[in-house]
Amino acid sequence: MPQIVIPRYRIRAVDARDDETADILIELHRLTFFSGASVPPFDCGHWWLAYRGETPVAFAGVVPSTHVRNAGYFCRVGVLQPHWGHRLQLRLMRAMEARARWNGWSRVVSDTTANVPSANNFIRAGYRMFRPSLPWAFPDTLYWQKNILVSRF
Repeated sequence: MPQIVIPRYRIRAVDARDDETADILIELHRLTFFSGASVPPFDCGHWWLAYRGETPVAFAGVVPSTHVRNAGYFCRVGVLQPHWGHRLQLRLMRAMEARARWNGWSRVVSDTTANVPSANNFIRAGYRMFRPSLPWAFPDTLYWQKNILVSRF
């Protein structure tokens, strides 16, 4: 019987103000979003890279929300297509949520537009759809939120 090999990935928080790291984030953004989204300002917020071996294959970021009080905004996640299906978005979400708790935010918000796999990952991760009082994106955007418990040490 053939042995099934499951790829191993490692998630690392990165300093996106570092030029080399910023270049990696920009390249991953270009390869995952093509021209469908503008490059975010990587020099603010918190960013993670997912690696397969030494190769970066996915990224994610969270910034303080400008639309929802005391919340983080999960602003980007991108996974290179050959690495889809290995729950990298979910793993990146967990890392981002841990950072949001550390920051003292009470919830995380995000949005998706015409991206069923991403929407399904939000549902899997415990996010619920909501309608903001002032929508900040396109008319067909789905808005997501998850209340998080703040860690007290």
